[in-house]
Amino acid sequence: MSVKSVENAEHYMWGNHCEGWHLLKTDSLSIIQEKMPPHTAEALHLHTHAQQFFYILKGMAVFEVEGEWVEVKEKQGFHIEPNQKHRILNNTDNDLEFLVISEPKSHGDRFNLE
Repeated sequence: MSVKSVENAEHYMWGNHCEGWHLLKTDSLSIIQEKMPPHTAEALHLHTHAQQFFYILKGMAVFEVEGEWVEVKEKQGFHIEPNQKHRILNNTDNDLEFLVISEPKSHGDRFNLE
């Protein structure tokens, strides 16, 4: 048993200088803290099995989901269903920090559309 934080969790880089930390990594559940620098965006993609819940810790995110745009502010969350085409963007001048909770895990279940 151990306390998890960005200081001791498995770290990875993605996209354009974006970072992630695996706070919990099992086949049935994944909890990741991620950080996106200003003016960065994820590629449009979908997950066939995983549903995801994004919770914004710091900043404001813009989500594109099935061609619709949604702003999600600090201390708000947003749910993505399986098979929904989506991506997250940081259109601000500040870092965006958030949690991504996936059930089951989304790694290995991602299909890029761009």
